[in-house]
Amino acid sequence: MVRILDFFFALFGLLFAFPFLVILYIIALFDTGSPIFIQERVGRNRKPFMLVKFRTMSLDTASVASHLASTTSITPFGGFLRKTKLDELPQLWNVLKGEMSLVGPRPGLFNQEELTLARMEKGIFSVRPGITGLAQVSDIDMSTPELLAKTDCEMIDNFTLGDYFKYIIMTVTGSGSGDRVK
Repeated sequence: MVRILDFFFALFGLLFAFPFLVILYIIALFDTGSPIFIQERVGRNRKPFMLVKFRTMSLDTASVASHLASTTSITPFGGFLRKTKLDELPQLWNVLKGEMSLVGPRPGLFNQEELTLARMEKGIFSVRPGITGLAQVSDIDMSTPELLAKTDCEMIDNFTLGDYFKYIIMTVTGSGSGDRVK
């Protein structure tokens, strides 16, 4: 049922938001010169996939988890995109393709070994990663891998269709702060 909801919400979201996405793309083009950010992430069953987002950091920023990057890396428009969570909109493409869900554990990087191990121990990779979830609306980010894996496990073990809508609504209305940047 969730996959069907994901597909239709992502399809309609991309169609509805397309003019807005184009405007954000053009503005971001002036901000960084390269508005789309594509990065390999750990997906379901630990298979790699290419996550698509709006770029929020300068082009020369190292490919590390956000909490390891410096706040000086965030561009002016990137700060706005992060604050409003609009940088996540292109991930609807990943959801449409079936690589992600709207709700699930945030996909980590392959170089986040501590997080990957903690998630492996808790069986987190049995589900699709998501744009948002319990950890995100609870202000838990990848800087605390054990707590994140524990929270992801709690979400998966107790997940209901009501939670699916609750986490989406909480994210859209501003709950959570996203991944912290030092």
